[in-house]
Amino acid sequence: MSPTEFRELFRSEAPLIGMIHLPPLPGSPRYGGNAAAVAAHARAEAHLLAEAGFDGLLVENFNDVPFYPERVPPETVAAMAVAVREVRDAVAIPVGVNVLRNDGAAALAIAAATGAAFIRVNVLTGAMVTDQGLIQGRAHELLRLRRVLEGTERHDAGCRIFADVHVKHAQPLGAPSLSQAAEELVGRGLADAVIVSGVGTGKPTDPGDAVIARAAVLETALIMGSGVNAATIGSCLEAPTA
Repeated sequence: MSPTEFRELFRSEAPLIGMIHLPPLPGSPRYGGNAAAVAAHARAEAHLLAEAGFDGLLVENFNDVPFYPERVPPETVAAMAVAVREVRDAVAIPVGVNVLRNDGAAALAIAAATGAAFIRVNVLTGAMVTDQGLIQGRAHELLRLRRVLEGTERHDAGCRIFADVHVKHAQPLGAPSLSQAAEELVGRGLADAVIVSGVGTGKPTDPGDAVIARAAVLETALIMGSGVNAATIGSCLEAPTA
């Protein structure tokens, strides 16, 4: 996905994607017992972010800690599908899905059922040491699943896969360089866009990392995936991303 295609998807020269962190979902330790409240929260957040001028939204089960390292249970998939459908119905901007910690298959299934435009995958290629243990990329499965879900008649990419390089809250196993990891994420993992983040949620992305990643994937959209707020947005917009 070229930087131009990325801008066209979000209809903006400098797209801003707002996060919707869902309340704890059914089955998670902190679930409050009210599934309707989860859906209502998602819809309300979507309205607020769209009215604030965001160009896209990403729905995430951020409060389902502690996270499953890979496959989540069916109750999580079902609850997230309901929430994403609420968001899709509430706004006219592109909506994405991230199923933490790294269930790209569930995210693709939710996207297929709801019409979401993109998914985020924390570890698409390589291996990362995380607080959930070792997480390994499953690009070989995910790209084939996308093909199956969208059918063989399509000739475009369909639901886009935005993937992190050296994702936050993790350390790469074997310590490949950021440049190499980004290049392989696109060239061998077929990521549609590359996400560069800080060390943790809300932590600023190092502009130097953005420069390195951009040089490695010149023809692919690049996204800053953490630390963008009212105080930092000026410097982030100056970074060489999409």
